[in-house]
Amino acid sequence: MQGWRVEMEDAHTAVIGLPHSLDLWSFFAVYDGHAGSQVAKYCCEHLLDHITSNSDFQSALQEDPSVESVKTGIRTGFLQIDEHMRTISEKKHGVDRSGSTAVGVMISPSHTYFINCGDSRGLLSRGGAVHFFTQDHKPSNPLEKERIQNAGGSVMIQRVNGSLAVSRALGDFDYKCVHGKGPTEQLVSPEPEVYAIERCEAEDEFIILACDGIWDVMANEELSDFVRSRLEVTDDLERVSNEIVDTCLYKGSRDNMSVVIICLPGAPKVSPEAVKREAELDKYLEARVEEIVKKQGDEGVPDLVHVMRTLASESIPNLPPGGELASKRSVIEAVYNKLNPYRSDDTKKMIPNTDLFEWDNPVPVDSI
Repeated sequence: MQGWRVEMEDAHTAVIGLPHSLDLWSFFAVYDGHAGSQVAKYCCEHLLDHITSNSDFQSALQEDPSVESVKTGIRTGFLQIDEHMRTISEKKHGVDRSGSTAVGVMISPSHTYFINCGDSRGLLSRGGAVHFFTQDHKPSNPLEKERIQNAGGSVMIQRVNGSLAVSRALGDFDYKCVHGKGPTEQLVSPEPEVYAIERCEAEDEFIILACDGIWDVMANEELSDFVRSRLEVTDDLERVSNEIVDTCLYKGSRDNMSVVIICLPGAPKVSPEAVKREAELDKYLEARVEEIVKKQGDEGVPDLVHVMRTLASESIPNLPPGGELASKRSVIEAVYNKLNPYRSDDTKKMIPNTDLFEWDNPVPVDSI
């Protein structure tokens, strides 16, 4: 979802069955571009090839895959594609100043390799709870700050040199020009952190990969609980993904938003009881909206802000965990517009968050 941003700068990759005879391996990733979409788009198309074709990764697969060797091969692929993009940029006389974070997973028959470079995030749900999540690379993190300062930079207002909000990324070559320092010692490092987690087929439920536009408004447990509740009412992952980005928009995210959901054998299955509860909740909300609208009487039709605030003040059972009332905004808005077809423009005045205040200027500063 582009959201409130002027441009869409995210990209993603989803490949089931990898080259070089890795038929049982898969690769998924989300790239959150900034200052342009070029780096995110290039990584989406070429990062996997740089990983699987480099000699470190290939040597790891000669016999039984070595976990540490696979991790080394993934890191090598990141460093290689970053150097390759720098060469391309220099041939274009440095016109491309964009960058991109990257979060991904490479799934083998035995392990899940979480890969993170920047402040996008991935998590694994196992046995009904968050089992693992990647750590964001922010300039204020002690180790990141130390590297930045060692490279002659500073961290101001939680940004590299007061400008860039992430401390690791692909691209961003203006921050990778410190002489005498290697690629992983620059102000911004292209080196990913790679974590290997042994798979547990009976308990592993799903993996979520998302950019910070999602995580800005939903915590790990909230998003995990929300996805788990949605999988109990539908097996359509596109629908679940749409509900995630819509809910985050209504919760107040003003960034581009991208999410990838990978369901594993232990994922929740559709439950007739959950489907019934969901239908009853929707009917209840529809009835309540009609009551609130009709209650005004001679005072005229209330605006949608009033309706949402009234519902937010009530104790409504069976709202989706993590999403709460925001995840039902589309249901509420649909019945409101049906009752008041001439007032549908009022919805455009609402800032999409749980405070439900009006916002006169919905176009944010196009900052990183």
